[in-house]
Amino acid sequence: MTAPALVALAHGSRDPRSAATIKSLVGEVKAMRPDLRVETAFLDLAKPSFQTVVDRLVKAGYDEIVVVPLLLTEAYHATVDVPAAIAEAMQRHAGLRVRATGILGLEPRFLEVLDLRMREALKASRVRELDALVLAAAGSSDPLANQAVARLARVWGSRHKLPVVAAYASSAPPAAGEAVRQFRAEGRRHIAVASLFLAPGFLPDRAAELALEAGAIAVSEPLGAHPELARTILARYAVGAVELVPV
Repeated sequence: MTAPALVALAHGSRDPRSAATIKSLVGEVKAMRPDLRVETAFLDLAKPSFQTVVDRLVKAGYDEIVVVPLLLTEAYHATVDVPAAIAEAMQRHAGLRVRATGILGLEPRFLEVLDLRMREALKASRVRELDALVLAAAGSSDPLANQAVARLARVWGSRHKLPVVAAYASSAPPAAGEAVRQFRAEGRRHIAVASLFLAPGFLPDRAAELALEAGAIAVSEPLGAHPELARTILARYAVGAVELVPV
């Protein structure tokens, strides 16, 4: 019996660095599970589209697909766009069974990846001790999504015994630059900003620009392709595959 195909479904961006990073991450997944059919798809702004990938899989004989949304928070894309895309696919292909898993999310173990990216960013700095941290995320009109980022920020700050503020690139205050200026107004000078984004693009670039203008000493790169994220994708897939098994 063929295992369900895995579709890693990202939001998509006009920035080619974003798609390249997502494909590198999915490449990590493929390397871990060469026995699985693993595909990359995008909701918008990048190719291949989800419907194109589904058509390809159906043509190859797959009638079961597990979709892992590569989203960090439960916001509009997770609650509206992903279910709508899946409903359209099943309507277009009679007999096709598609199960969306939980989103990639904000796993505490991702903080190891965050710390790695931060160490890389700090290499160019001569600062040995930080005064404060800012966790910069995309931001959402959904307050629950922003609260999830704020909770992760508190966990991160407690690990390093440093004050930390969650900042958002859109839809909610404070922006990364505002957060840095707040800390500087308190007399803190060695402030580093971590990019809680999956891949490069306009929002992480803008957050980094504002943070550096405000006086941050370093801004890390987004999480990007890392084995920890790949393992989480496979863990989500495993749950989704079980849920496809008829009871």
